[in-house]
Amino acid sequence: MSYLHDNFLLPNKTAERLYHEVAASQPIMDYHCHLPPEEVAENVGFSNLAEMWLGGDHYKWRAMRAAGEPEHLVTGKDTNPKEKFDAWARTIPQTVRNPLHHWTHLELKRYFDTDLVLSPDTADEIWEIANAKITSDSFTTQSICKEFDIRAIGTTDDPIDSLEHHIAFSKSGHQTKMFPTFRPDKAMLTADVMAWNTWTDQLAEVASTSITSATDFLTSLKSRHDFFHATGCRLSDHGLEGCPFIPCSDSQADHIFSKLRAEESVNADEAEQWMTYIMQHVARWNAARNWTMQLHIGPIRNNNTRMFNQLGPDTGYDSMLDEPIIRKMASYLDSLAIDDALPKTIFYHINPAMLYPLATLMGSYQDGSTPGKMQLGSGWWHIDTLDGMHTQINVLSSVGLLSKFVGMLTDSRSFLSFPRHEYFRRLLCGIIGKEVESGLIPNDNNLLDSLVEGICFKNAQNYFQFPNT
Repeated sequence: MSYLHDNFLLPNKTAERLYHEVAASQPIMDYHCHLPPEEVAENVGFSNLAEMWLGGDHYKWRAMRAAGEPEHLVTGKDTNPKEKFDAWARTIPQTVRNPLHHWTHLELKRYFDTDLVLSPDTADEIWEIANAKITSDSFTTQSICKEFDIRAIGTTDDPIDSLEHHIAFSKSGHQTKMFPTFRPDKAMLTADVMAWNTWTDQLAEVASTSITSATDFLTSLKSRHDFFHATGCRLSDHGLEGCPFIPCSDSQADHIFSKLRAEESVNADEAEQWMTYIMQHVARWNAARNWTMQLHIGPIRNNNTRMFNQLGPDTGYDSMLDEPIIRKMASYLDSLAIDDALPKTIFYHINPAMLYPLATLMGSYQDGSTPGKMQLGSGWWHIDTLDGMHTQINVLSSVGLLSKFVGMLTDSRSFLSFPRHEYFRRLLCGIIGKEVESGLIPNDNNLLDSLVEGICFKNAQNYFQFPNT
């Protein structure tokens, strides 16, 4: 039997039917990723497999370093692309039981139609097969989106972004729609006062106003929220170690703002107050417009100072934080719910130990206004694995409603990552199939088909309500 055969992750006939007859044909709603909008809008092509596969992919970089590959073959800017690819080919046999092994070979199958297993022995042949296709005129970002039936891409965007590429692409008539996501982290993070002031000056420029008070700051940020909405945005995203909550009055916000503008450091409580202030206002704007708030919680970033100084952020040196988060999260959510201003919210945590606490907390804020209003997000980052996805599905099923789950996303910077949706769908059908044949779920095709269709696509389509999707 070939590796990653047609019934990979499908343990029985029920699972096979659910995947092949129901899940496989569903469109993809990739509502959260880090794809560059300009590469979608400009329909770019790629030079070679190393550029497309290894550029910016810190999952692979971590594995290559663990396998003993030197840094110049991992992130080196002047290294020959084939040498980098050969380093990856040496690494991949060592990744057995890591999801990278499955992802790699699903990508080889789905994009390049090869069943070859990557190793030093097959590296040259795979390099030739893949590059022949990559360099053809038909292998571009937009053709990939069409091939995989991507109905929506949700990018991750700073409030000061012009969104020019989203606007241009919206006029293309492509079946894929690309929507921005409002990520105001730089408005909230004040540890680097100089960086915060530079960003605030840029906010004033794009908002065409002066910012001399906390009220001015909010007004300018709200104008960008308005602009994002007009461009199709329906989500905000917040990348945090933990949810902040120290209440902050308008007068306290003005005091903190004045200190920041004077380039004075703020203390830990003031920094958290400012974050709380911004987070509460953005959430209220979201609720008023029926947006979704995404909370990505729990990474401790840039652990390796030497490598951060050498390579910068998002290069593979982040890990799971194990600090408690629920008490402040509950206070933050309650401060919004008390005024009926809590938006639809998706909770992600990088640490699987936090999934049960989050799932039970979010159950306290389901209010009947939207099916699955509070969502436990799919396995994210270090738990985007078979085990992590099983854990997330089991937790959600145990204390919430799996039937209302908005499903998988790639969270990726690579156009080769769309088979992760297939990976998830096979896993999902495998879980359901096992429990049907064990007598734990009714063997009712209408029930099962509706469940799978919803999780694969329809729930996300109904929940986010992206324009024209």
